[in-house]
Amino acid sequence: MLTLIRFIKNWTLPISMGIGALVYLIFYYVPALDTLSQKLAPTFDTILPLFMFLILYVTFCKVNFKKLLPVRWHFWASLFQIVLVAAIVGVILYFRIGGKELILLESILACVIAPCAAAAAVVTLKLGGNLEQMTTYTFLSNLLCALLIPICFPLIEPASEFTFWTAFSLIMQKVCLVLVVPMLLALLTKSVPQLHRFHQWLIHIPDLSFYLWGCSLMIVTGTTLKNIFHAQSGIGFLLLIAFWGLLLCLMQYAIGRYIGRFFEASIEAGQALGQKNTAFAIWIATTYLHPLSTVGPGCYILWQNIINSIEIWKRGKYKA
Repeated sequence: MLTLIRFIKNWTLPISMGIGALVYLIFYYVPALDTLSQKLAPTFDTILPLFMFLILYVTFCKVNFKKLLPVRWHFWASLFQIVLVAAIVGVILYFRIGGKELILLESILACVIAPCAAAAAVVTLKLGGNLEQMTTYTFLSNLLCALLIPICFPLIEPASEFTFWTAFSLIMQKVCLVLVVPMLLALLTKSVPQLHRFHQWLIHIPDLSFYLWGCSLMIVTGTTLKNIFHAQSGIGFLLLIAFWGLLLCLMQYAIGRYIGRFFEASIEAGQALGQKNTAFAIWIATTYLHPLSTVGPGCYILWQNIINSIEIWKRGKYKA
């Protein structure tokens, strides 16, 4: 029994992805469940944002807000993201790329330009990293994303009907709902004396935010498979996008860890560059780019959580 519990703790993320994939495939291949699937879809669309809200609220309850300050690796991680985004956009414009090559590069761009995932702080805490540094970078990364998208995307898709301020304000609204509101609620929970006992009870539940993330990952995996199964393209091209997503994921984790070594923050910087808010990436790809480019972020979420699972397993093995 102890071995089973240890296995579940070490491999929570792939187990969650496996359950999410299995449930989706059952609904996909059993026609009798079509009606039930249509009824449940709105429920899952509502549950997922609620999960993300709770994950961040629980995480922010553990944050020391006095330590939310930028550090040096934040600058270098942000600079790398800007340079990589500029390189991809430059290649598209210089070579006047179109067709499937453009869709592939747009998929890659969506994964690069996307902000650091809110759950990166959860995984960083699980790996023994600095929660405050990751929380600060998450806010900085979302602000950088809100600046880059309105500048870069009109160059790639000139027909897109949006202005800089329209896109910037729309993205910042989403950032406020996803990050700022749970942060303010957590700050209120920590500050009000009447909520002290509740706050202490909440932060002493072991890995609560991590297991909430595991539950949300089931829904995200099912949604990812849905996007892939309904993509209007051949299997060969989809596999190519998935392969480039894997290379990009490995590269960003590796470069993040390399940057972090100079500042004794390899865990934090690796998560900062490697773990992306793929739900946000899918949204921006759907809104501003070719619809098929959503497959890139959809595959990326599988790769990044496999990498996270391996790191958590290695951390657990080291502690043991």
